[in-house]
Amino acid sequence: MEGELLERYAELIVGFGANIQPGQLVLVITSTESAPLVRAIAAACYDRGALFVDPWWFDPYVKRIRALHADPSTLEFVPPWYGTRLLELSEAHGSRISISPNTPPGLLDGIDPGLAGRDQLPSLKEHFPVINAKTTNWVVVPWAVPAWARVVHPGLDDAEAMARLEEQLVYVLRLDEPDAEAAWTARIAELHQIATRIDAARFDALHFEGPGTDLTVGLLPTSHFSKDSPGSTTVDGIVHHANLPTEEVFTAPDPTRTNGVVTATKPLDVSGTEIVGLRVRFEGGHAVSIEADEGAEALRARCAMDENASRLGEVALVDGQGRIGKTNTVFHNTLLDENAASHLAFGNAYRATVSPEDYDRINASSIHIDFMIGGDEVSVTGVTRDGARVPVLRGGVWQL
Repeated sequence: MEGELLERYAELIVGFGANIQPGQLVLVITSTESAPLVRAIAAACYDRGALFVDPWWFDPYVKRIRALHADPSTLEFVPPWYGTRLLELSEAHGSRISISPNTPPGLLDGIDPGLAGRDQLPSLKEHFPVINAKTTNWVVVPWAVPAWARVVHPGLDDAEAMARLEEQLVYVLRLDEPDAEAAWTARIAELHQIATRIDAARFDALHFEGPGTDLTVGLLPTSHFSKDSPGSTTVDGIVHHANLPTEEVFTAPDPTRTNGVVTATKPLDVSGTEIVGLRVRFEGGHAVSIEADEGAEALRARCAMDENASRLGEVALVDGQGRIGKTNTVFHNTLLDENAASHLAFGNAYRATVSPEDYDRINASSIHIDFMIGGDEVSVTGVTRDGARVPVLRGGVWQL
């Protein structure tokens, strides 16, 4: 992606996604391979009056070197100034732009998954309190890099794989539309209407059924899928869109009321370690068994980070009408794959999805890891407080 298309993408990120304001500090969390996009973002930020654009360059290959050579007991160490920078950005009511993938899928292949799962960087425990404080307007966006393209399109040479992945990103980001922002505004308005209908049903739980899946996820009394406006809003009233692309509606579940078994419908990348064939059993809200054909130890390590890491912080519903699913491609990237299938997330919940009286009941953790469980063969049924069962998704189609 280059030239006028790159400039349009940067403007979509900075304007519609993060909604940068005059005088703001902007932190860009990015791998070293995303420099062309970072520079275009910087130009668009300064054109909107940003005070300073601060790229945090994260080198995923040094992450691999650390896993291979560092004392294993040190892998969870994070320099304190990393968190301090994020907290000071929050105090200044700045903005955050994260470019995915920070670590290409499969980069940590050959490394003990249990060790690889202990290094969470570039994710920081301070991210979640900052998100819940709603002091920053933020967005996560994709950028094609060769190591990622090889995994998504292994049958092509590097140049062809990159070209194909970039073509797909243009499509799923709606950059092929004459006015991408208008196209996104319309799509997000549709999702907001769906979320409003789900909330109107006042479900007590959601029941997922499919091959290898029979899972009930309880909801809190004030769990809601819709928001005050289509988009997220900061304490300063800045509306932003946290994911581009986005095709989901989501809420925080009751962290004590998830029971049953669930089988992932797509591979899961955990900071460079791919988990294939994931199967999880929940009892009383805790994941009591985490198994997989490959990479289970990496997820087990993450879910042992703190006492609530094995509980759920998010349940999200995705229909079959979004553009990502229509590509019929597994992107091996959570930002894209989670917006092609209904999903759950281990770890931290988002305050914005409940009312203040339930703030103390949502899950609090140092991790947030989404894994995909949905698809045309997985039905979703809402269960009301009086036990009535209401179809929500069938064959990837909304039933409400």
